[in-house]
Formats: sequence, C-alpha cells, structure tokens
Amino acid sequence: MNTKKKLLPIYILKILHKYSAENHKLTQSEIISYLQNEYDLIVERKAVSRNLSILEQSGYDIITTKNGTYLNEREFTTSELQLLIDGIMSSRYINEPHSRELVEKLSKLSSKYFIPHIKNIYALKDFSKTDNLELFLNIEIIDEAIDQEKIISVTYNKYGLDKKMHPSSTMILSPYQFIIHNQRYFLMAYNEKYQNMGFYRLDHITNTAIKNKRRTDIHSIPGYTHGINYKDLAQSRPYMFSDKTIQVRFLTEEWMVDQIIDWFGKEIQIQKKEDKIYVTLNVSPEAMEYWAMQYASFIEVIAPQSLRNKIKNNLKDALKKYEEV
Repeated sequence: MNTKKKLLPIYILKILHKYSAENHKLTQSEIISYLQNEYDLIVERKAVSRNLSILEQSGYDIITTKNGTYLNEREFTTSELQLLIDGIMSSRYINEPHSRELVEKLSKLSSKYFIPHIKNIYALKDFSKTDNLELFLNIEIIDEAIDQEKIISVTYNKYGLDKKMHPSSTMILSPYQFIIHNQRYFLMAYNEKYQNMGFYRLDHITNTAIKNKRRTDIHSIPGYTHGINYKDLAQSRPYMFSDKTIQVRFLTEEWMVDQIIDWFGKEIQIQKKEDKIYVTLNVSPEAMEYWAMQYASFIEVIAPQSLRNKIKNNLKDALKKYEEV
C-alpha cells in the first residue's frame, strides 16, 4: 500500500470537513471524485465505506443516510462561528488586514458553504478599524513582559488633523492586565514617571520593548493593595479614566434604570421615593462627569457638590456656544 492510501481516512475526513453539511450530504461517488481531484487518489466504493466506518469507530460524528454522508459535529457550530466573526468585525482595535485574516481562518473551521454566507453579509469597509499594524505583536510582547514581571517602554500615539496616528509621548510602564471594554482593548499599567495607574489603548501603542527591570509591585500602589478588583473596574470606570473613585448620588427617571445598569452593572443602590429614583454608586468622577453630560436631560447629580458644580459649569459653557449667533 502506497503512502497516499495509508492517509485515506485523513483525506476523507478533510473532504467531509470542507464539503459536507447536513443540507449538503456527499454520496460515495462524490467523495471518490474529490479524492481523485484533490489528492490524485483512485479508490473503490468499498474502500470509502470501510474508511468511513473506521472514522466513526474512532469517535468522529459522521452521519450516513440514504442520501449521503456528512460530518455532523465540528469544533464550532455555525452560530458560534458567526458570533466569533461578529466580534472580530465589530472590534475597532483589530485592523482590517488582521480582521480579514482571522475571519478567513475561522470560516475554514466550517464547511465551504459557510464562507460565501459570511462574505454576503459583511463588508469590512463598513466598520471603523484601527490603522495600527503592530497590535498583535504588541500583545505578544506585553504578555511576555507581564509573565516576566518586567517594565516596558512604549510609544503612545494620537490621531492628528490628517486622520493619521502620530507619536505623542514615550512611556515607561509596569504592565498588569489586558482589558476589553466598550469594544476597545486597553492595557492596565502603572506609569513609572507620573506614578499612577492608567488604562492605555492598545491600538494606540507602538514600538513596544521589554526592559531588564522588574515592574512595580501592584500591591504597593495606593488603591491596589489587594490586587485588581475586576468588578470595581467594570462598574466604576465606564470610560476607563484612571482617577480615584468617589461616591456619587444622582436623581433620574425610572425608565433610565435599564441604561444605568447597562453602564454601571448591578452593584449600585437604587431607591424610589414617591415618583423619584435615586441612584448611589462608586465611580470615577471624570467618567461620571462625562456620562452625566451625555444623559444631561435625564439625570441630575446631587452629590458631591464639587461634581455637581463642574457639570453645572459645563452646561453653562455649552449653552453659551449655542446661544451665540
């Protein structure tokens, strides 16, 4: 028996993986045809039938009916692949070339009938994507630095009037954790120069390098003596500002509760007095100021007074701009 015929079960499995589906069953004649066209193998029906039985006995979920044979169970179902691809397509931190590459790889985990379905639905140009081609390299380097507990140097970039990324500053950071938030990828790291914890957009980082110096112990940083509180991060930093959290109380309408929980989670206090809704939570004051401006028509910050005054002044300044002719 030649080498190709020894690999016959693998070739048949590959053909079933690529060309078969519940609504695209393959007859033995079609399998024989694919074997000849793709692997230059000429086999008889008995050989196909025998090797299908071997694959089934080996644990592969292969279904044979009077209309043909198909591979039933795969690494991912169609809906699971669809969900993964949706995530890649909508992720602003993955650039267009990498998005295309990942979608093609995921599509190959299903049959060939899944690929045109994806291409018919999506157009990458319809999505807002980063221009940073170093994202995946940055992830590898920073992940290694986190494992080795070393500091890193990075260039942080910002968009200019030409709509292109330009270097803004060089930073020395102690990296701790990657965080995905609001469809953006952040690096949680301690800025060695300014001595504060920050959340840095990974798609804005370039020129990442590991330095031969141990990072700052996170437990020595004020507010992180017990490490990272992920629930607190999710609730108190809807915009990933790095200032210290404070207790905020605001007045709102009942229909807004859905939006509030969506933004801040369930670890908040909600009280109803007569027809008024009072919400109390611990949150970044900068984030709350930004969020309160966004929902200015529907909420009123009651405390602390300093935050209430800032929002009040912001609204006055905004009103002046719209009153000017």
